[in-house]
Amino acid sequence: MPLLEVNDLRIGLQTQRGPAEAVRGISFSLERGETLGIVGESGCGKSITVMSLMGLLPSTAKVGGSIRLDGQELVGLPEKAMCQIRGNRIGMIFQEPMTALNPVHTIARQVGEPLRLHRGLSKTEARKEALGLLERVGIPDAASRLDAYPHQFSGGQRQRIGIAMALACGPDLLIADEPTTALDVTIQKQVLDLIQSLVAEMGMALILISHDLGVIANSVQRMLVMYGGSMVESGPTKAVFAERAHPYTRGLFAARPVLGAPRTGRLATIRGSVPELVDLPRGCAFAGRCSFTAEACYTTKPPLAMKPSGHAVRCLRLEEIAAQSAVPA
Repeated sequence: MPLLEVNDLRIGLQTQRGPAEAVRGISFSLERGETLGIVGESGCGKSITVMSLMGLLPSTAKVGGSIRLDGQELVGLPEKAMCQIRGNRIGMIFQEPMTALNPVHTIARQVGEPLRLHRGLSKTEARKEALGLLERVGIPDAASRLDAYPHQFSGGQRQRIGIAMALACGPDLLIADEPTTALDVTIQKQVLDLIQSLVAEMGMALILISHDLGVIANSVQRMLVMYGGSMVESGPTKAVFAERAHPYTRGLFAARPVLGAPRTGRLATIRGSVPELVDLPRGCAFAGRCSFTAEACYTTKPPLAMKPSGHAVRCLRLEEIAAQSAVPA
């Protein structure tokens, strides 16, 4: 049995223009020790998908489908029961460490809180465990900084503290929601290396959300490409990178800066702009922005097609795309 099974997940939100479907039938599974990357433009549904795993959606959100953790259904689970899973069996590293940490509480209290809530440790025991966690994630002179506040740490150190909090109870699943967005390149690499080493050491499953295709290529075994709340392509990372069967996946790759390219050249772009949730077509979410768009793309949801390389694609025009162009390795 997989550690995590997500089947036909649908999330509806209330917007100023009425109800909208923010996630439209996402399905994936994750084994223990496996790593999965989710990639896509801002607003495509990445963060809200993983927030649903944590039970952190707005109270007005409507959730359909199934989310199973070790066979236990999480959709519709009472908040009291969800609190026993959140921070205990599922840990999360949030995108912005300054807003993820409480500015009026010390680091010792914040890192130790999940240990006291889920493991029943005393204040003294939790403080000792917190010190060990801070040392493990590389906070210098951790013993003298336990009683410091978040504003007394750099951005990279705050992110390390967020990692310590997420790992405190040894979760089965770790979710990292763009954990390096606000950090410089050198610190990004240190944080990503730290996450990878700890995941491997503790045998956790990992879901990594990132805009950076290079990060995805070097960090995860499988990847899922999202657009407009839908999965458009998924599979082993190497297979998706090599084939890039969906037009949206190709657009993301084409838009990457190329080292050594002439300064006078312009970056490739995906034409148009991301539509609002209420304006998404009933069929393929990418219809209209795709140069291969046909009338059926607006009304017919593409079926899931499996490629010989072992990855899945949702597109009605796969044969036409394959016939017109070949993607270099």
